[in-house]
Amino acid sequence: MKKLLNTLYISRQESYVHKERETIVIKNGSEKLGQFPVLTIGNIICFGQISVSPFLMGYCAEQGVGLAFYTQYGRFLARMQGKQTGNVLLRREQYRWADDKIKSLSIARTIIAAKLANSRAILMRETRNHGENNCIKKVVNHLAGSLDRVSAAQSIPEVIGIEGDAASEYFSVFNQLLHDKNFQFTGRFRRPPTDPINALLSFVYSLITQECVSALQGVGLDPFVGFIHQDRSGRASLALDLLEEFRASWADRFVLTLINRKQVQANDFIKESSGGIRLTDDARKNLLVAYQQKKQEELLHPYLQEKVQIGLLPHCQALLLARHIRGDTEYYPPYWVK
Repeated sequence: MKKLLNTLYISRQESYVHKERETIVIKNGSEKLGQFPVLTIGNIICFGQISVSPFLMGYCAEQGVGLAFYTQYGRFLARMQGKQTGNVLLRREQYRWADDKIKSLSIARTIIAAKLANSRAILMRETRNHGENNCIKKVVNHLAGSLDRVSAAQSIPEVIGIEGDAASEYFSVFNQLLHDKNFQFTGRFRRPPTDPINALLSFVYSLITQECVSALQGVGLDPFVGFIHQDRSGRASLALDLLEEFRASWADRFVLTLINRKQVQANDFIKESSGGIRLTDDARKNLLVAYQQKKQEELLHPYLQEKVQIGLLPHCQALLLARHIRGDTEYYPPYWVK
C-alpha cells in the first residue's frame, strides 16, 4: 500500500520557499520558518503571497510532489503539473470510455449511488446518536428512493438530475446536524459562500479535490477527463467525479465535527465587502492542522478489506478505477460507507 506523505501548508504572507540540498526550506525575510526533508512531502499548498523558487518547482515536478496555489482566503488558483506518469494506453482507454455513453453512464451511476448512500449514512448516524427526527427520517427515505432511481437511470443528465434533487433534500436538514446554535445553515451557496458553513464546505471540498487530482495523476489517469462532469477548459472533471464519493463521508463529517466539537467558533469568520464569508488566517491554520490529523486516521476499506489512512482513500479509489478501465475488474467499487 502507498505510504501517506505529509502535506506542507504555507500561509504566512510574503514567505519564500526554496530547495536546500534534499530539503524544502521556508523563509520569511531573514527568518527561517521551517526545513523539511523532500522525501517526506507529498504536496505543497501555498495560500496568498508565497514565492517558490523556480529550481524547487522543477524539482517538485521531477519528484512528483504536488504544488498548488490558493488565494489568501482559500480560493483555488492553479496547480503545477510535471511529466505525465503511467501507461499512455490507460489514458487512451479512459478517453474512449469518456466518449462512450454506456460506459460513462455505468461509472456515473456507481459514483452517484455511493454519494447518495454516504449522505444517507450521515443522516442515519445522526438519528442513532440523537434520537428519531421526522424531518431527517423523511429525507433518509427520499434518498433511498433516489438510490433506486439512479440504478435505473438511462442517461447521465438523468443521473445528474437525481443527484441534484437528492442533494437539495440532504442539505435541507443539514442545519439539524449542527449542535452549536451559533451556526445556522439555510442552503448551499458556492460563489461566494454566504455563511460560515458554506465557507467551510467549499474550502474542504477544494482541499480534497486536489488530493483527488494527485491520486489520479499518480495512477496514470487524466484528472481533466471525467464521466459525470463534462469537459471544460481548466476543470479537473475526473477529480470532481471522484470527489463525489468523499463529500458526505469525509468533507461533511469533518466540517460537522469541527463545529460540534467547537474547534471552529462563530467569530473565526470575516464578512467581505462582496458579501462572501471567509475564515480568518488563524482559523484557517487551525483547520489545516485538524485536516492533516484527520488524514492520518485509519479505517477499514469496505472493498479492499485493509486498514488505510483516510488521506489515502483518493489513491485507493483512483487505483480501483484504473484497474476497471484497464479491464482487470468487471466493476468499479466506489467508496461506500456501510
